[in-house]
Amino acid sequence: MATEAGQAIAAPSGRAYGWLRGAPFDLTFVAGVAAFAIAVSLAVVGHPRLFPLVLVVDMWLLGFHHVVSTFTRLAFDSESFRAHRFLVLGLPPLVLAGVIGLVFAVGTWTLPTIYLYWQWFHYTRQSYGIAQIYRRKAGALAADSPWLGKAMIYLLPLWGILHRSQQHPATFLRQPIKVLPVPLPLVQAAAVATMVTIAWWLARQVRAWLEGRLPVAYTLYVLSHVVIFTVGYLSIENINYGWLTINVWHNAQYILLVWMYNNNRFRHGVDPEHRFLSALSQRNRAVLYFLVCLAISSVFYLALDGAFGAVGLGGRFSILTLTLAAYQTINFHHYIVDGVIWKVRRQRLQANLGLAG
Repeated sequence: MATEAGQAIAAPSGRAYGWLRGAPFDLTFVAGVAAFAIAVSLAVVGHPRLFPLVLVVDMWLLGFHHVVSTFTRLAFDSESFRAHRFLVLGLPPLVLAGVIGLVFAVGTWTLPTIYLYWQWFHYTRQSYGIAQIYRRKAGALAADSPWLGKAMIYLLPLWGILHRSQQHPATFLRQPIKVLPVPLPLVQAAAVATMVTIAWWLARQVRAWLEGRLPVAYTLYVLSHVVIFTVGYLSIENINYGWLTINVWHNAQYILLVWMYNNNRFRHGVDPEHRFLSALSQRNRAVLYFLVCLAISSVFYLALDGAFGAVGLGGRFSILTLTLAAYQTINFHHYIVDGVIWKVRRQRLQANLGLAG
């Protein structure tokens, strides 16, 4: 979701709220999703026995749905499929080959280890992209320091992943991992840099507010980013419970963002050339859109689990190994695809995100 930093957009006059769709949607997207993610993780912290159940519900309702949301941009209509044919058909076998190669050449520990660090970068990168979308919407790119904006998004997650690595956990989501050796002084240096940056950024936002030019939605989004990554990486000691906070937040955000993209793309009504996706993406069919995506993801993953059982019963492979390899293939493919299709500097993407003009 990265965009070109520092691209000039005229600063707005008056208080720039910069909503993407309006206060109800944006407050749900920014504050509601963050509050829900934190509530879920705190429930698990207070009642650890809930974690397996919450994890399954998160994966089924949000995680699987979140992956299918990507395919609404890749393969739900002929135009998108033609544009992204390699990403749909060519890339998955390559990713699967890489995953299998790692498992048999190095060990299964490589997959959850790579996932720990890659999902950290992926979640941070998505958050940076959304922050840039809000800055563009408010016309704030020219008025703010692009380097300060980047530092606000990246430094706190960097401190968080260094902290997790310095904790040296032996497992992640019940799978053995090997983390990078991180000395405590490096974690402390990242903490100081982060706190100085946050203080500087807050001072600039207060000044902008006093001068009547505060980009409200952008400011609220960055604050939600700070809260989520603080809770997920620093406040919650258990690596799994902390991960759950950010995972729920990331998945729910992505689902809503892709729905908004599709709804904007077909805002003029059902398109005869893309009838299925355009019909689902109408505002009055939002519930149906989510239910169809959920149904597709449920059928796909249930079939995948059934295939694991059939192969595992043959005794050739561990069901756990098969499951881990398949799910991480899907995750890694998703990370690569997102890095390709969410380039906000593209004019068509800007138009479908409500940024054009």
